[in-house]
Amino acid sequence: MDKRVKFDFELFFTNGGSIKGEDFRLDIAGDDISDNDLADYIIKDLRLLMVGRAIILNKEIMVEPHKRKPIDQSKGKELLVDLSHTIENGLVTYKGLPAPIICDYLSRTDSKQYYAEGTEFQIGKIEMVTNTGTYIDCPFHRYENGKDLSEVGLEAFTDLEAVVIRIPHAQTLEITEEHLENFEIRNRAVLIHTGWDAHWNTEKYYENHPYLTEGAAQYLNDCSVKLVGIDSHNIDCTTGKTRPVHSILLGSEILIVEHLCNLNLLPDDGFTFSAIPPKFKGAGTFPVRAMAKLKKTDYPER
Repeated sequence: MDKRVKFDFELFFTNGGSIKGEDFRLDIAGDDISDNDLADYIIKDLRLLMVGRAIILNKEIMVEPHKRKPIDQSKGKELLVDLSHTIENGLVTYKGLPAPIICDYLSRTDSKQYYAEGTEFQIGKIEMVTNTGTYIDCPFHRYENGKDLSEVGLEAFTDLEAVVIRIPHAQTLEITEEHLENFEIRNRAVLIHTGWDAHWNTEKYYENHPYLTEGAAQYLNDCSVKLVGIDSHNIDCTTGKTRPVHSILLGSEILIVEHLCNLNLLPDDGFTFSAIPPKFKGAGTFPVRAMAKLKKTDYPER
């Protein structure tokens, strides 16, 4: 059924002045459109610059035949997919390391003594080890003279062309170089999807988890990948005391992201990956809000 929207609007320019429209009508693709999307469309369609505040008034959705191509709210838009686990008080990420303590430093109740009536604030306090939640490893994590979080440039964390390689944990826990062949991985972030994140925050998560072999790490290093991520407890096998994958990748300044999740929501390629930590001096590991950015039309149904 064809739908149109009728509305009034007023747009204010940041350099002064405004423009108004009354009984404006546009075709829409769905049953409704938000005021914000409508304002964005008008600004783009009229090729306006320097627009600040936008007001939409008297909006009415009507059933009428389309006069031109309708507004497609999804076209050209990007989707951000969260690939991070939630960090909460008491969460155990790695057996043997303390869980984070997340509490009030200043509660809303206590803040009342400092502010006017009706004005309240909360200031939080967090105590945790840096290996908490979904986190990134920089060279300093493994090497004393390696780059720490403050020394790695933003380009190493942000909008990396990425690929997902799917190796279900039911198929194998040991991921070798053979599993990584026949993929376009050079200069990309390589995300290993095993499905192990389904066991997150359970006893099973910490033992007999999927991992990369030394040969796999060397293969990724030889292919000059930018970053390697995995949705498992550790990118290395943890039954012994050596960590060859960390040693090889971080030795070549290839960053590592562990404890990813939701990789099943991503396409195999055609998206970018970001995992940006705070700019700490003297730290080689820290939690990140890992995310993928992809076009809505490329979003897979899973």
